[in-house]
Amino acid sequence: MKKKYVLYVMSLVMIVFLTMYQLDAYIMKPGSAYDVSEFVTVSDGDIDNEGTLNLMTIAMQQATPMSYLWAKMQKYQKIMDIDQVRHPLEDDDEYNVRQLKLMTDSQFNAKYVAFQKAGLDVEVKYNGVFVLNVLDGGASDEILKAGDEIIAVEGKKIENQETLVKALQTKKIGDTVSIDFLRKEEKREVSIVLKKIPGSVERAGLGIEYAESKSIQTSPKVSMQTEDIGGPSAGLMFTLEILNQLLDENLSKGYAIAGTGEMLMDGTVGRIGGVDYKVIAADRDNMEIFFAPDDTLSDEIKAKYPDLESNYATAVKTAKEIKTDMKIVPVKTVDDAIDYLKQLDEK
Repeated sequence: MKKKYVLYVMSLVMIVFLTMYQLDAYIMKPGSAYDVSEFVTVSDGDIDNEGTLNLMTIAMQQATPMSYLWAKMQKYQKIMDIDQVRHPLEDDDEYNVRQLKLMTDSQFNAKYVAFQKAGLDVEVKYNGVFVLNVLDGGASDEILKAGDEIIAVEGKKIENQETLVKALQTKKIGDTVSIDFLRKEEKREVSIVLKKIPGSVERAGLGIEYAESKSIQTSPKVSMQTEDIGGPSAGLMFTLEILNQLLDENLSKGYAIAGTGEMLMDGTVGRIGGVDYKVIAADRDNMEIFFAPDDTLSDEIKAKYPDLESNYATAVKTAKEIKTDMKIVPVKTVDDAIDYLKQLDEK
């Protein structure tokens, strides 16, 4: 009886280990298509349209021994080391903050480009710099956090990255500077003793990685509810949906349209990761058209990664592998996507 009990407990422990213990690896697999109109609302916008514009997601989960072994046997699941997913210098919280910041920037660019294409003015406001992560052993370690926004140094307003660099460029290691910052919209002030930036050659600094913090005011107002989505890859589809609601015409024309790609402020569609898995997910969700970034690889990148190909080339290859009837459309700019949609016949 005792032996059976021990075997039962050992089996239970093994099952828990195989299914719950988290490895230093992630599993990437196809996600789903989501109608962008569920996340984007233009005040008094035109929403009575046939067809849908859809963003694509990738499912990412931290591997367990069981899911790791299962993924090894699946063609369309990819095992990734944790450093392939997360910046080497950031922890889980900082990774999540970075992904949300990428999404926020994606929304900003989508609004900016869509209103430009609609011939409407916008107001851009620069709010300071956004802390992406705090370097271990740096001056701000255990003082600032990822997600903080620095708005002033020594009482001088910080509007962007350039003004922060200028505010600190004459400072030396050991100097104390006062920093005004926002944490969850609450204003705080702290004094920080500058240290050598980890990894630099005797250069004084705050020991943080940061990006511009900016906002955009539009009329009509655009509301975007994307709390559960991270990264920049929905930028193209956000832009098209905003434009679709701003215009009287129906860009989707009755089709189920999916796509991916970062939207840059000049209208360029930027390269993203996992386009092959997004093609698979789009096909599974019965999409009819798929916009793929037709990015150009530099000679330097080609030399370093000879097997690397454009997102569009990967999307076409994947579409052939899964034998989908979905149309793969290359886009270098948002105009390529708009022009394609305008020439479509109503379904």
